[in-house]
Amino acid sequence: VVLLLIGISAVFQHLMSLYEVAELTGEMMSSISSSPWAIFAMINIILFLLGTFMDMASTILICTPIFLPIAMKFGMDPVQFGMLMLINCALGLNTPPVGTTQFVGCAIGGISVGQVMKTIWPFYGALIAAMLLITYVPSFSLWLPSIMLGK
Repeated sequence: VVLLLIGISAVFQHLMSLYEVAELTGEMMSSISSSPWAIFAMINIILFLLGTFMDMASTILICTPIFLPIAMKFGMDPVQFGMLMLINCALGLNTPPVGTTQFVGCAIGGISVGQVMKTIWPFYGALIAAMLLITYVPSFSLWLPSIMLGK
C-alpha cells in the first residue's frame, strides 16, 4: 500500500509540476495577501483541514511539492516547513470527523470520542502554541539544527 501511494504520488507530483500547480497556488495566495504572516496562516489552515480528512503520508506526499516552494518564497526554511507540516498533520490526525488516531485510541481504551474531546483541549492548546512558535519564530525551530550542523 505504501509503495502504491508513493508511486501514485510521484505521478501526481509530475502532473502538478507539468501544470504548474505550485506556481498557480502561490499566485492565488499572493493575490489574497502579500504578507508572509498571512501566507503562513493560510498554509497552516489548509494543512490542518487536509490533515483532518487525509492520512498523514498522503498529506505530506501531495502537499509538500505545492506548499514548500511557496513557503520558501516567503522566507521559511525547509526544516521549519517540515516541522510545521508534521504538527499540522498531528493535529489533523487527532481531530474528528476522521481523526484516525483518536478513534483507534478510543476503541483500545473503551471510551467515547466525546469523553476524550472533553479532556484533550490542553494538549491541542500545546500543539497549537508550538505550531505558532514554529511558524512565526524561526529561531525556535532552527536553533537545534543550526547547532548540530555548525551553522
